[in-house]
Amino acid sequence: MFTGIVEEVGRISRIEQRGENRRITIAAQNTAAELKAGASVAVSGVCLTALDIKPGSFCADLAPETWERTSFSRMREGALVNLELPMRPNGRFGGHIVQGHVDGIGRVIALERIADSENWWLRIELPPDVEKYTVYKGSISIEGISLTVAKLEGRLCTVAIIPHTVEMTNLNSLKPGDPVNLEADLIAKYVEKMMSNEPAERSLTVEELVRQGF
Repeated sequence: MFTGIVEEVGRISRIEQRGENRRITIAAQNTAAELKAGASVAVSGVCLTALDIKPGSFCADLAPETWERTSFSRMREGALVNLELPMRPNGRFGGHIVQGHVDGIGRVIALERIADSENWWLRIELPPDVEKYTVYKGSISIEGISLTVAKLEGRLCTVAIIPHTVEMTNLNSLKPGDPVNLEADLIAKYVEKMMSNEPAERSLTVEELVRQGF
């Protein structure tokens, strides 16, 4: 589990085709030093498994599903990615609950300075599967960054970005039209499930369990 607070910006140093999968190598001094083989790490909002860890870099394998259904499809060697290690059990929630499971791909409309301000407006076009869970002042993860919805006009989502976030994430490397990984608020998805009035699965009786060999 993650919180959407980016700890380091890594750089894709290599993309290698391995059968149907792709292996990416990420240069990231601090993150690599904290990882062990098989550990989880959020890469621009996608939970991946760290492999082949070396001083200053680590690798991760991407299945075709991950490549095609995330913003990784735009990645080229040299691309910047947001990195976050899993939250420790005794840690604080700096952002919101982020699982690293991409719900949909958004499209960057603009990243523009706010008039007479040092802050920025980030405008993203949401896919329907994410828009339905997005509310004004609610949480949304964009490229693994925990952000708050400042305005919602149909599928156009606007969030306010402070200078620190622009400087410490990959946002300043994105261009209009670029795809971005989106993860909707987990709580909204559970609320939808509960409000659908779907019957809970019935528990098996002791007799039924015995008949099934348990």
